[in-house]
Amino acid sequence: MQFSRKVENDKSTNIVTQGVYRFIPYWPLFIVFLMIGLTGAYVYLKLATPMYETTATLLIKDENKGAAESKTVESLDMLSTKKIIENEMEVIQSASLLKQVVNTLHLYAPVYREKTLKKETAYSTSPVSIEMGSTDKLRVVEKVYFDYDYEKALVIINNRTYPVNQLVNTPYGKLKFIKNNYAEQQIEGKMFFSILNPKDVAASVGKRLSVSTSNKMTSILNLSLTEDDPKKGEDILNELITAYNQAILKDKNNLAGNTLEFIEARLSAVQQDLESIEKRIERFKSKKGAIDLSTQGQLFLQNVSANDQKMSDINMQLAVLDEVQDFAASSNKSSGIVPSTLGVSDPSLSQLIDKLYTSELEYDRLRKTTGENSPLLVSIADRINTLRPGIMHNISSQRRSLMASKNNLNSTNNSYSSMLRTMPETERELLDINREQGIKSNIYNFLLQKREETALSHASTVAESRVIDNASSSDNPVNPKKKVIYLSSVLLAMISAMGFVYGRESLSRKIMFRHEIEQYTDLPIIGEISIESSDNPIVISNTRKTFIAEQFRKLRMSLNYIGVNSKRKRILVTSSISGEGKSFIASNLALTLALSNRKVILLDFDLNNPTLRSKLKIQEMRGISEYLQGEAEADDIIVQTDVNPNFYMIPPGSLPYNPTELIMNGKAEELLNYLDGIFDFIIIDTAPVLPVTDAYVLSPYCDATLFVIRHGYTPKLFIERLDANNKINHLNNAAIVFNGVTPRGFGSSHYGYGYGYGYIYDDRQTRKRLSLNN
Repeated sequence: MQFSRKVENDKSTNIVTQGVYRFIPYWPLFIVFLMIGLTGAYVYLKLATPMYETTATLLIKDENKGAAESKTVESLDMLSTKKIIENEMEVIQSASLLKQVVNTLHLYAPVYREKTLKKETAYSTSPVSIEMGSTDKLRVVEKVYFDYDYEKALVIINNRTYPVNQLVNTPYGKLKFIKNNYAEQQIEGKMFFSILNPKDVAASVGKRLSVSTSNKMTSILNLSLTEDDPKKGEDILNELITAYNQAILKDKNNLAGNTLEFIEARLSAVQQDLESIEKRIERFKSKKGAIDLSTQGQLFLQNVSANDQKMSDINMQLAVLDEVQDFAASSNKSSGIVPSTLGVSDPSLSQLIDKLYTSELEYDRLRKTTGENSPLLVSIADRINTLRPGIMHNISSQRRSLMASKNNLNSTNNSYSSMLRTMPETERELLDINREQGIKSNIYNFLLQKREETALSHASTVAESRVIDNASSSDNPVNPKKKVIYLSSVLLAMISAMGFVYGRESLSRKIMFRHEIEQYTDLPIIGEISIESSDNPIVISNTRKTFIAEQFRKLRMSLNYIGVNSKRKRILVTSSISGEGKSFIASNLALTLALSNRKVILLDFDLNNPTLRSKLKIQEMRGISEYLQGEAEADDIIVQTDVNPNFYMIPPGSLPYNPTELIMNGKAEELLNYLDGIFDFIIIDTAPVLPVTDAYVLSPYCDATLFVIRHGYTPKLFIERLDANNKINHLNNAAIVFNGVTPRGFGSSHYGYGYGYGYIYDDRQTRKRLSLNN
């Protein structure tokens, strides 16, 4: 009969309880790790630089989100472009703006005060700030120590003095030491400054800068920056907002200037044409003496003038379309003049030109701050490539329409010309000159009007954003957060301690826990024996009430589980390898059974390395070896021990050269049959199963097998193969005894490697309950 352990998968497990029982024996270790963690957190907080949060609020004028200009301002400012809040968020964080802020505030030359094990910013307390003469070829310097003479207002570097507010030559380049108006009192301790790359400083500021919207329905931007000096943070955000507004104004001024330049050029050309026509009229009238014309000539002039006005409008529009076509076809608009669409009847062309120019400027500006493959840059390039064909198609369509109208007017003019032939030549020539003068005069007046409108737009140019809240810093540091640091140190200490315990116990290649045995084999575990600190191999007696004695008594009761009784009395004790305590288990189990007034005999069948004779202090004599060889009878080798009158033993005798073959000769079964009639229990101690096969030979003659596994000694590999080996070389009715279970942690009473309950007794035999559950 073979017993196996039944695994209950649906049994709930209290993880918290398991964790407490697993780690609480190591509480001193947790205290040590906790003290180390708290000490580390304290040192970190002392050495860490406190960071303050600075915030500002900016309103972007986006008509799609309810932030449009008033109608009066909008009528004056015809050059404003529509803003997209997401684009402005990227622009305000651009590297070019941040670098401009760094150069303006001289952040590339920070001043520090040296303290023990750390440095402290002196932005607000340093007597001077430092400006580079030129940042193009600056040399990066980590530390330059200096002193300041407050009475003479001199900076001292390496025993050399430099005046303030003057550009001077130093070993570190041309520097200007500017008196710091923020410094209220004399600073103590050593001071030094560093010279850094403005690009690196701008990148560092950008990492600490955060720009976000209040919500999706508004165009309000929240700017947040963490800095080691509150005043420094406020200056950076305020200067960043100023630089952003200046960049917008610069773009609008460039657009207005280009438009005015175009109009002025056209006005100059038309003015010259008018002056030339007026001189022609003067010469013609003086030469011909033509002063008054006939009524017919006046009526004809009115009709022709109206027709010619239409023709001039068409020519003007064609000229404008030519300028617009040249502008749209050009690939570089950064410094060109934006042509006016004055006179063009189609308003969509003007909108397309404005969108193209705005997109070109936005593309050039973002290309300086982002990579060529930036999604935003690619999106703008796609928009430009889409706008150009649309403009060309619009121009082509309008040109065809204008040419058709021009042809129609030419046809009408031809009819008028035929009529002119009937008029006096002088009158006809004068009418031609007057007609040309009227056309140029109308164009000139139109350009004057547009120049005034553009000048008003240029004069009314204002920033397209408004500061709601200026930069303001927090009163207390936001980083490092003491509570978070201390809590993190406690958690890290606890996790480290648990990791140490888990790694020490779980990563071992030896069997450490009972659940590991249950994981690797289906054989039942019927007993746990704790480690014994004394050197006495016999731990059981009538007068001893110890914890380990109770464990052996519990093992005696567990024999019923594997079917051991008065009829099934043969128990084989073996193990995987030597040193697992099988002889210790066999001898003390035999004595435990003898204490229950049962007659017990212990057979030392370990004919390779016997140890029971010396443990029980039996003199050397004939034993099992001689019986198996036929040199002794059974009664001659049975010895009564001095430990208990019911406890008998058969020693191994002389060690043979072929123990396995000797056991297989049939005499072993005869000996066991003979002993069945004399003794109540027969305990057989045999050699380990891995080195030799004696246990497999004796197992068919036995009713049960106790397989001993020792805590922290038996390799896991052997237990993993136990079930597979047992199918090939069967151990009859096998069960496991977990031997040598040691206390976990730092307490002597925490037996956390196994399961079950046990008892511990003091010197006054006061029994105390002790939980062994892990």
